[in-house]
Amino acid sequence: MARQAERLPAQRSGTFLLGGDLPVVRLGYGAMQLTGPGVWGEPRDRGEARAVLRRAVELGVNFIDTADSYGPYVSEEIIAEALHPYGDSLVIATKAGLVRTGPGEWHPVGRPEYLRQEVEMSLRRLRLDRIDLLQLHRIDPQVPLPDQIGVLADLKNEGKIRHIGVSEVSVEEIEQVRKIAEIVSVQNLYNLANRQSEAVLDYAEREGLGFIPWFPIATGELAKPGGPLAGAAKDHGVSPAQLALAWLLRRSPVMLPIPGTSRVAHLEENVAAAEVDLTDDEYDVLAKAV
Repeated sequence: MARQAERLPAQRSGTFLLGGDLPVVRLGYGAMQLTGPGVWGEPRDRGEARAVLRRAVELGVNFIDTADSYGPYVSEEIIAEALHPYGDSLVIATKAGLVRTGPGEWHPVGRPEYLRQEVEMSLRRLRLDRIDLLQLHRIDPQVPLPDQIGVLADLKNEGKIRHIGVSEVSVEEIEQVRKIAEIVSVQNLYNLANRQSEAVLDYAEREGLGFIPWFPIATGELAKPGGPLAGAAKDHGVSPAQLALAWLLRRSPVMLPIPGTSRVAHLEENVAAAEVDLTDDEYDVLAKAV
């Protein structure tokens, strides 16, 4: 009998059942950096961008996070160029609700007709019949929340969205959203050096929601020489960024980090973090370091 194949590197991070029916490998890939400076326009090397996506899948990544505003549109287009036709297990999450007026400029727009238009266009760019996870990129304070979430619920009922998520929200906002529609995930800023969304993470864990930390490998002062992260990284023979990702994976079973990069070598380094095992003492020291 043939020996069971070894798990691919990313798969060693474990899996999470998104929405109760969609298995995703916990260490995913964030596609924001497949664009130009300021998340605007074309990448420096479109061929390398496609190679990064293909290599991510080869390493076992099956959860790719993007947004219509990355480029805008460029990231979604490159994903389709690189990976379509998609494998059965590949989960592509995208977002709508931010418009761009230039490099580094982002503005929330939550009008229902706009959100519907952007979902329809994301379907076309990604060459999909249904988006597995559509996230409201930001709540627009100028538009009633039921209008913003309601149109996403309508699109779900129409079969164009499988699951709904939200981004950069408080616990109170999540609870308001859940009175309107079912959601399966939250995407907030969170990393080893910035845990301002700790309460949201705890809520997500209690409720079984996926928590997608953006900017996951920021390390701040912790990675300076003599700091707790630098010392532990040296002991493991890995980079501080890899150890920061390993800490996130250990922090919660609902944690779904999506480190992004535009280079294959950097991608391989990030994915290798799934193979780093922290001791209880190392985890506790880092947990208390902020």
